[in-house]
Amino acid sequence: MKKHDSTVLVTGGLGYIGSHVTHDLLARGWRVRILDNYYRCDRAVAASLAKLDDVEVIEGDVRYANAVESAMQGVEAVVHLAAVCINKSVSDPTESLDVNLLGTQNVFDSAARNSVHRIVYSSSASVYGNPTSLPMRETDKPAPITPYCTAKLAGEHLLSFYAERSKLSWLALRFFNVYGPGQPTDAYYTSVVLTFLRRLAAGDAPIIDGRGEQSMDFVHVTDVARSVGMALDSTATGEVLNVGTGTQTTVAQLADQLIKAVGADVQPVFRPREVLVTQREASIERIRELLGWEPTIGLEEGLASVVHHLKTTGELG
Repeated sequence: MKKHDSTVLVTGGLGYIGSHVTHDLLARGWRVRILDNYYRCDRAVAASLAKLDDVEVIEGDVRYANAVESAMQGVEAVVHLAAVCINKSVSDPTESLDVNLLGTQNVFDSAARNSVHRIVYSSSASVYGNPTSLPMRETDKPAPITPYCTAKLAGEHLLSFYAERSKLSWLALRFFNVYGPGQPTDAYYTSVVLTFLRRLAAGDAPIIDGRGEQSMDFVHVTDVARSVGMALDSTATGEVLNVGTGTQTTVAQLADQLIKAVGADVQPVFRPREVLVTQREASIERIRELLGWEPTIGLEEGLASVVHHLKTTGELG
């Protein structure tokens, strides 16, 4: 790829999604400066990223405006990924809002004051809450139900606020259920993949609450990283875009896929109990139209990549 000779600041760039985004941006010719507090990163991944050409790593926290301001010097664009995860937001709303809302405000305010040209913001499908219809479209009315979702939605509005007062252009990407090799074990919506795989590795059947009708729209982290790179290089501005596959997979279907992926001879065990059946399915018409992006990794191939990674690292026999 042709060199941009430009630097993009990636907040949370050592994290799970961030590390994949960093590689994608380097392939597009960007120099990458990472601001990360090392809180949720894989130390081995962080060390390998820091050694790469055209990567600079700054240890710092988006909650501290002076750290953000220092990292913002001389950058042309920002990819804002840093956040506290959704389940943590329920147990500690104050920390969640501190990072996800006030930290986001620090990033956007500094970007505007330093004449940054472009921001790509990682929002979340969770801003929709429990959908009243499927697929979920960007024009649907948001109904956030946790501090995490509330902060993500507020971030979209903050971007609009700053763009009206500066030369900032932006896109916000509403990620659906991101999964893939190396995924964190505490990911609220996708940890079920690792939970099922660990049971299968031990020779046990996956246990499913209720009838397994809850569904997710699983989108592979490689496709997510590519959506960020395409959004950054695009000239489109002022929109939120879904990043998903347009396919919903129930928990029961997921269990069947994973049993097949590892070649286990078991059947899922259903545990009767009341379960709030939530469903996720993205409309991806707008991102396809605006960026030309669409997912390239299907669930079978994607789950195989997770199984391969766990076997390679010795986490799965």
